[in-house]
Amino acid sequence: MALAALLAVTACSDGGKDGETARGDNGITPVAVSVTGPLCAELPAGTEPGNPDSLTGMPAHEALQWIPVLTTFEAAVRATGLGGELTGVTVLAPTDDAFAEKFSRTNLDELLLHDTDELRELLREHLVTGPMSVSEMVAAGTVKTLAEGELTITGQDSGARFGTQAETVCADYRAVNTRIHVIDHVLGSLPTTAGGEDDHPYH
Repeated sequence: MALAALLAVTACSDGGKDGETARGDNGITPVAVSVTGPLCAELPAGTEPGNPDSLTGMPAHEALQWIPVLTTFEAAVRATGLGGELTGVTVLAPTDDAFAEKFSRTNLDELLLHDTDELRELLREHLVTGPMSVSEMVAAGTVKTLAEGELTITGQDSGARFGTQAETVCADYRAVNTRIHVIDHVLGSLPTTAGGEDDHPYH
């Protein structure tokens, strides 16, 4: 399966200092990262590999590899060669469950293997110009995506809601010059194909 093959070649490397404040050689103490949302309790924390502080010195495409609920999104980034665009932006990354609820296995394989232009455009629906915290996005009210679309944002408990489609479930990860917010639904206008006979979760 396309996704299984992409996941098999994922290689993780150790993180380090806060990419927004330090590179490890200037004596600046990294800022502790506080993530918020109902899913955060299930994700790496403390001194565990992949904890929020450990990702701050990584480029975003590497940091995604350490967030265990983002394997499908990370595989899509690699399949489309979009890693270089994940800097100076805010990444709204749907969970694996969100992808499973949106696309059938066959549909997702087609996107990963053949329809990569369409998949790349879908991913750009999830990239917001400029690295922004959840509170900054809520204060802005609307943001522009790299796909030249616009998202309306409202506050939702300690997180944010994007239009009527998605909410943050673990927000405010930091990577180098990037913010990553984990969300619970896939954005964009592609049709939902999940629910068919071939529809099986990858995880």
